[in-house]
Amino acid sequence: MTSKSDFAPVEWKKLVQAPLLAGYAVSAADPSGFVGLLQEAFAAARSLAEARTQPGDELIKAVAEELLTANGRADAREGVRTVAQGAALEDIKHRALDALKDTRAILDAKAGEHARPFKEWLIKIARVVAEAGLEDTFLGFGGIRMSEKEKSTLAELSASLGLDATAQGAG
Repeated sequence: MTSKSDFAPVEWKKLVQAPLLAGYAVSAADPSGFVGLLQEAFAAARSLAEARTQPGDELIKAVAEELLTANGRADAREGVRTVAQGAALEDIKHRALDALKDTRAILDAKAGEHARPFKEWLIKIARVVAEAGLEDTFLGFGGIRMSEKEKSTLAELSASLGLDATAQGAG
């Protein structure tokens, strides 16, 4: 079983930052306004809470538990702040995807059989965020669940994590 002790502190920090960065990449790809941003944030939080309580991969559970601690939240916020600092939205998306490539390298090197479920979990979080708010509405009417920019970002995220985008339903 892979656990926190299998990772150097800086590696663990990157794993803890990864769920927020996955959701943040999608949010930055196609901002949905204030209400949409809140919906996306709540969707990401709900995904993290579910990961703690549902049966599944132990590494995912450990990271989700870590995000409930003060240090875990601070580490996650630091990752988002580092990615966002002084950047335009398009740059934020690319910086988040680049940071997630580092996560991929860590997972591939150290997580063994837990690497793929963790990567798939990150895609799931990003998908939930992408589907959280309606896009392209007019005065609250109409709209779509996921914009083309969000779909494209999900495919880019899959590639950054070394997963087949079609297998993840990102396309």
